[in-house]
Amino acid sequence: MRANIIKTYGPWRAVMLPQEIGCPSLTDNEVLIEVHAVTANRTRDTLIAEGKPHHPEALPLITGQDPAGIVVEVGTNVDRFKKGDRVVVSGRMACGQCDLCAAKRAGDCPNAKSIGINRWGGYAEFCAAPEKTLFLIPDNISFYEAAVIMRHCPTALQLLDDKAELKPNEWVLIMGAGGGLGGPGIQLAKLMGANVIAAAGADERVELGLKLGADFGINYRTHDLSEEVKRITENRGVDVVYENISDPTTWPKAIASLAYAGRLVTAGAHGGPEVTLNARNLYLNRWQIKGAAGGSPHNVKRALEYARTGKITCAIDRVMPLEALHEAYDMIENGDVQGKIIIDPSA
Repeated sequence: MRANIIKTYGPWRAVMLPQEIGCPSLTDNEVLIEVHAVTANRTRDTLIAEGKPHHPEALPLITGQDPAGIVVEVGTNVDRFKKGDRVVVSGRMACGQCDLCAAKRAGDCPNAKSIGINRWGGYAEFCAAPEKTLFLIPDNISFYEAAVIMRHCPTALQLLDDKAELKPNEWVLIMGAGGGLGGPGIQLAKLMGANVIAAAGADERVELGLKLGADFGINYRTHDLSEEVKRITENRGVDVVYENISDPTTWPKAIASLAYAGRLVTAGAHGGPEVTLNARNLYLNRWQIKGAAGGSPHNVKRALEYARTGKITCAIDRVMPLEALHEAYDMIENGDVQGKIIIDPSA
């Protein structure tokens, strides 16, 4: 099969290369998928190729976190899926045995592994995945849409629902409103009945946030973020800051936008990762800060149901073949995209 595979750590352009390799074999509890879609995630994938921030368990490695496609073979113990099923893979594999998993908090599992880091991922014609990581794709959702939904919506739901416990009529500030995690955050916050402020670093991204349903928008590069938030909320501040950037130039203003007893939730650090924190304001204002990554199965199921019923949409910039992965990364780095780029290894 054709795959984009890393055989040694180094500069990503030199070590992440398309090659012909053997098709992965299955264990009794796995499913083999013919991949038709996987999202291009430049920061995550290129850092892995360079051996940071954490080394994969073994090389060679195929990255690609959220493959969607058709089941072509199942292991002998698999009973929930059959050949021909349309499925999407959740990139996060919780252990299923720890106390947090038992408490239905699989998104917080300390022993979780990841598709495309700890085992081969989706930048290939075929991908083997554990049965427990698979979800059926609704009939009215394409492979491309399913991959994008899986990439960001379960995380957004975990942040807003499980961590922030967002309530109807509360105020929420969505940072990075035009980005891959910001867009779902806006839509989901509105579905939960919140008042939404979309914040981004460019006017066109603020406008995109407004089109997705935000009630107000702020360009935090041209305006004072916390002052604008206070103006919009009549000097009250927001109940929740949904942060996924960790940019040291925007973080202080974002957390300063919180109301008394507000909550900041975050699932990103590509803009930092180190930021400053005024500890006095933290305890005097009774703020909470919670981190999260990925999502639990209940977040995935809810996200797919929202997509099936048309309550959330995903932005897809374009679809590119496996051999164009480097080109896709360059486009992402240059900001020449409006939505996610999909890699289709079957193209």
